Amino acid sequence: AGRELLGKVRSDLPLDSQLAGISVSESLAEGLALRQHLAAGESIITREGAWLGADWLRLSRGFDEKAGMIQRQDELTRLASDIEAVEQREQDIVEQADQLQDQLKRHEQAKEDILRQLGDVNRLLTDISADRSARLMKIEQITERRKRLRQEIDELEKQLQVEQGNIITARATLQAALDQMEDDNAQREELLLGRDEQRRVLDSARQKARMDKDQSHQLALRHQTMLAQLNSLKVTLERVRVQVRNYEQRRDQLLEHLKTTDDPLPGLRDELEEKLSARVEVEDRMRVAKAKVDELEHSMRGLDTRRHQLQESNQHLRDALVSRKLTIEGATVKRAALEQSLQELNYDLQVVLQNLPEDISEQGCEEELEQIAARIQRLGPINLAAIDEYSVQSQRKVYLDAQNDELERALETLQNAIKKIDKETRTRFKETFDKINNGLQTLFPKVFGGGHAYLDMVGEDLLDTGVAIMARPPGKKNSTIHLLSGGEKAMTAIALVFSIFQLNPSPFCMLDEVDAPLDDANVGRYASLVKEMSEVVQFIYITHNRITMESANQLLGVTMHEPGVSRLVAVDIDEAAEMAAM
Repeated sequence: AGRELLGKVRSDLPLDSQLAGISVSESLAEGLALRQHLAAGESIITREGAWLGADWLRLSRGFDEKAGMIQRQDELTRLASDIEAVEQREQDIVEQADQLQDQLKRHEQAKEDILRQLGDVNRLLTDISADRSARLMKIEQITERRKRLRQEIDELEKQLQVEQGNIITARATLQAALDQMEDDNAQREELLLGRDEQRRVLDSARQKARMDKDQSHQLALRHQTMLAQLNSLKVTLERVRVQVRNYEQRRDQLLEHLKTTDDPLPGLRDELEEKLSARVEVEDRMRVAKAKVDELEHSMRGLDTRRHQLQESNQHLRDALVSRKLTIEGATVKRAALEQSLQELNYDLQVVLQNLPEDISEQGCEEELEQIAARIQRLGPINLAAIDEYSVQSQRKVYLDAQNDELERALETLQNAIKKIDKETRTRFKETFDKINNGLQTLFPKVFGGGHAYLDMVGEDLLDTGVAIMARPPGKKNSTIHLLSGGEKAMTAIALVFSIFQLNPSPFCMLDEVDAPLDDANVGRYASLVKEMSEVVQFIYITHNRITMESANQLLGVTMHEPGVSRLVAVDIDEAAEMAAM
């Protein structure tokens, strides 16, 4: 006859004999219904304190003198009639709700049919517009390409004339370069020594930069730890403040109660003293926590100052490294030029270095060059080596002409490769654009429950064109995406990203609080779309929304059981549902 009262009582005292045969029920009506099944010695007690036996009823009515049996019977009769009236009204409301639900389903079905037809018309219009735009764009591209080819031909003719002039200038510069090569030998030795020294300085600077980087990383970790502790202390401080406000409100209530009565109960006095003592303790804890927060903020400011100093030091070291790298690269380029000049003159670098005298110096070489120049000047305009020089320069011209022909062939090959790459790039971009546009037009009505969206090119050339998103949710006639609300922008972005995923799905995708600006209806559509896409892509999303959590296959919660210590809590949705069903 109901549930046993003994199973709901916890006590160290033996209560089996006192509570034997007593059952519990949720209401007096339920107890009266179960009363006829009671045996001798059995009884039922309700939540309101009514105690029923097989042939008796006991109600707890305090010390009311009017609580007689006749009045109780009248009240029971009135309650029974009220219950029948409420049940009848509930049945009427249920029938009316079923009728409204059927009517709502018919209206929604009609709405979906109209939206489907509208979507088909919009897609047909979009396809026609896209085809026309593609044809016009292709014609404009051909015209523009023809103009560009003419300009390139003119530029190549001008460049050919410039190259011919450069060849003449190079012939005049060759002799000066040969003379300069002799002067650069001594400077080369000095640069080699300077390069070794710069390498040693560079290694030392790199070692110091690594040490500074490690120290900066350690300071950043300590900074993050301090921030976590500070946030924990702020939460504790706020919780203490809330407790203090609650205690103050309770104190004000007790004071008001004291004003209205001359003889407060001893229990209220004890509670007031207890709350006042607790308030003093909480205020002490709040002062300690506030002092600790101030200390942590001071420590964090010191760490920030130290981190800025280290960052400035690292920046100076990086600038010095870049400067030294440029110097070394300049010396390397100059050395390569000198080595190439020696190879062109058929000189072996190692043989030249071995044949140099040990006591040679820069000043001695300069004096010897001055003497040779003076001797040449004394010779006058007669040039006895003109025939040999003509032969050398003729060979040099043949070599430069061969290089010029090779450069022209390489230029032609490069231009053909660029044309091929441009053509393939345009084709692949157009194919990808059409696929993503079709996916967006399909997913957008699913996300918004209607409306339409498409991608539009804002440029003429496919290589440098921009892409604009035209989105119109159901019931809106906006001209640009900037007029949409935050939630509508988020849903449009979701439709675009998922259309890209349909084109080239990745193994998994992480979504970080994408549903934050959405309402419940849009969150439901978003969750349905994610569940549909999860057949080909594994989704990991971070959310605080209840509806999104319900659609997940597995939940991982992050809890902070202790301040500053986070811990993961895993929940298997299917297993939890099975346990709830059991």
